[in-house]
Amino acid sequence: MLVSEILAIKGKVLYTIAPERPLGEAVEVMNEQDVGSVVVFSGGKMAGILTFREVLRAVQAGGSGWAEMPVGDAMLAEPLTAAPNMEMDELRRLMIEQHQRYLPVMDGGTLMGVVSFHDVAKAVLEEQSFENRMLKNYIRNWPEEAGEA
Repeated sequence: MLVSEILAIKGKVLYTIAPERPLGEAVEVMNEQDVGSVVVFSGGKMAGILTFREVLRAVQAGGSGWAEMPVGDAMLAEPLTAAPNMEMDELRRLMIEQHQRYLPVMDGGTLMGVVSFHDVAKAVLEEQSFENRMLKNYIRNWPEEAGEA
């Protein structure tokens, strides 16, 4: 399965924020939309990604003023990215080795979406369920003559 297929299953809804916006606003978007990341955009290009991990680090570093900290000060600049034609096994290995739960998917300079470890797990489950159904159907329709050999 390719990353592009995972995006097709997930959908391509993307949540973005500008780097100068307050961190509290980003947290509000993440909570309201029930997402673990937002892409930081500046000048029409991806400047970074903000995940709950960066938010927690900013809360610890910023103390009581964390909510007013600019997103750009907390974001992960230049995150690892995935290509749409990347195989899912390669994607999983990259996410595990680099401890990155969210990867932006870039097609050249165009952001296609973000895949999370949850999206990958869901795609694996759906792929296995499909294969399981196909095998059961194949067994159910097994020709009688073939079984007598």
